[in-house]
Amino acid sequence: MNVAVVLYTSDLRLHDHPPLRAALSSCDRVVPLFVRDPAVDAAGFAAPNRLAFLADCLADLDAALRERGGRLVLRSGDTVDEVCALVREQDADEVHMAAGVSAYARAREERLRTALEAEGRRLYAHEAVVTAAAPGSLVPAGSDHFAVFTPYFRRWADVPLRRVLTAPRSVPVPDGIGSDPLPRRQAVAGVSPGLARGGEREARTLLSRWLHGGLARYEDLHDDLAGDATSRLSPHLHFGTLSATEAVQRARAAGGPGGEAFVRQLCWRDFHHQVLAARPEAAARDYRGRGDQWRTGTAAEEETEAWKEGRTGYPVVDAAMRQLRHEGWMHNRGRLLTASFLTKTLYVDWRVGARHFLDLLVDGDLANNQLNWQWVAGTGTDTRPNRVLNPVRQGLRFDPEGHYVHRWVPELAGLDAPRLHEPWRLPGLERARYDYPDPVVELADGLDRFRRGRGVE
Repeated sequence: MNVAVVLYTSDLRLHDHPPLRAALSSCDRVVPLFVRDPAVDAAGFAAPNRLAFLADCLADLDAALRERGGRLVLRSGDTVDEVCALVREQDADEVHMAAGVSAYARAREERLRTALEAEGRRLYAHEAVVTAAAPGSLVPAGSDHFAVFTPYFRRWADVPLRRVLTAPRSVPVPDGIGSDPLPRRQAVAGVSPGLARGGEREARTLLSRWLHGGLARYEDLHDDLAGDATSRLSPHLHFGTLSATEAVQRARAAGGPGGEAFVRQLCWRDFHHQVLAARPEAAARDYRGRGDQWRTGTAAEEETEAWKEGRTGYPVVDAAMRQLRHEGWMHNRGRLLTASFLTKTLYVDWRVGARHFLDLLVDGDLANNQLNWQWVAGTGTDTRPNRVLNPVRQGLRFDPEGHYVHRWVPELAGLDAPRLHEPWRLPGLERARYDYPDPVVELADGLDRFRRGRGVE
């Protein structure tokens, strides 16, 4: 009897899982393995919302495997050490896993490959498992990656994707393998009260509901803050409970303007992954430096704290930041305007905001989070690096009736749009009725400060 180990990382599913399918095709038994690695936690993964969502995902994956005669094996420790120990225990011939993107993931993969080869065993790292198109598979002439989205999207849209794989009917696992107990969501402290449930079953239900309902309206309503007409699939794409390849192909099959718009957003995810794979330092350093002299000191710290708490005095910004704290998730339009407010209006380093988002976002993905922050800050791939989103205009445009603000900033209840988006303009007595702060900075002053700091005329 020959045995293979399937190492799960950010691909916690059975449907459309090339490493699992390859292992089942080549060996009689497989060991589905997940390793809780302290180094991953130390690198910033161990945020409560992601740990709670991960617990859901692991429990769901284990249940699905048990339905097919198998189970999930959980170990704790250094990933390479734990995989090698399990390989020796089971005398496994090979290990299958999804190829990594980040510098850490690729270094881990190479360490594992070297360790296994030293023992005469093989590692198979499968591409296009975490993303629809493998990072590095699409490159322009004269470069190792696309630095601008639109040409990448044109190339990406023309490349046939691999075939979507069905879930296996049977997953035979050797008996008697030791495993740590699965984590439980209830044991994680500090979880956002409105955090969504994790797991592949939930992901597939959401996808089906989205394709048969919200997708048709996506082109028209995706920026509507109050309408919340987005898929909410990003946490499942991050944890891999949903295949990006399957999501793209099913959205394309659904067709229409909504399908096209949604596929474009899925391509943005692949775009950021290929940028980070080629430039791993962009996770912490400017992709394109602008000579910024980011503000520091007491005033900047106090304004940043007000931003984190949703007490900036700009209602739509505060609503989005409160949604983030309550749900561990934020509407994409909210992410854009809150990031612009921190980096362009308060002129605070994008890394401060990116770290706060990673502390709370259940879909906190290094590639998408860091590179989206850089895109807004103007240090990334945006071709208009000095654009500034005006929070008042954004509120009037994307929350014209004020329903989003009313949902998250209840102290402004009873105040109708458009006055809702500029409460500081209310007459004195009326303004005193609302327990809401004055703006932390005048927009004109913030804009002037940003332009002077970046040297923009």
